[in-house]
Amino acid sequence: MTAAALESFVRDHPRLFVLTGAGCSTASGIPDYRDANGEWKNRPPVQFQDFMSSEATRRRYWARSLVGFRRVAAAAPSLAHTSLANLEAGGAVGALVTQNVDGLHQRAGSRAVIDLHGRLDAVRCMSCDFRAARADMQTWLIERNPAWADLEAAEAPDGDARLEGPFDGFDVPACPACLGVLKPDVVFFGENVPKSRVSTCYDALAASDAVLVVGSSLMVFSGFRFCLAAQEAGKPIALLNRGKTRADEIATLKVDGECGEVLVDVVRRLS
Repeated sequence: MTAAALESFVRDHPRLFVLTGAGCSTASGIPDYRDANGEWKNRPPVQFQDFMSSEATRRRYWARSLVGFRRVAAAAPSLAHTSLANLEAGGAVGALVTQNVDGLHQRAGSRAVIDLHGRLDAVRCMSCDFRAARADMQTWLIERNPAWADLEAAEAPDGDARLEGPFDGFDVPACPACLGVLKPDVVFFGENVPKSRVSTCYDALAASDAVLVVGSSLMVFSGFRFCLAAQEAGKPIALLNRGKTRADEIATLKVDGECGEVLVDVVRRLS
């Protein structure tokens, strides 16, 4: 299938529920988690329970994040991000639900964005709900660990970096309000998406004509559930992704290609 087929899908369904994944951000220099078969490319990311229960896990996470966050903070929107913003500006997108945590859809100009898994640019306390900008956390981390400030390492998804330690001496700041555990304001693997956010997504889906999935293998159920709900409601599903997705068998249309290139062509055809 080609961009022409996706153009027809967009024309036939003028109010889209768009669900995006890591494939939108790979061209921005942010790696994805899975290969074309939906398998992990590397070791799975940190689990919520491990982060909360283990000080060693938190040291490892924040040390790697100190190095990796620089790349996420400097990333620019890709052609996929800007194309989806253009589709929204043209009235084709009713809601854009992203599984990404990088904020690049908003930086590209999209407004109808629901950050399903939260945002990496914010930090919150798991005890008192104190909140701070991730940039502030970066400053605190560097103040306590100046020797780590100039380290370089290969990038990993979602602001991680491929550092292997040792991390024993890494000093992680506690919440300045209550000395609780500080965590990025994102949904970790093994953690539940807030119910109110899921309800907002379902409401947006109910108001849509069809679902367009961009750059996601849908291997994580928190995103795949919206395809199942669309199938149950009789709403068509279009997939734009490189390789296998979990919704291949229930999709109305599957376009296997690079998200940005295909979407640029779709926007050009529509205009």
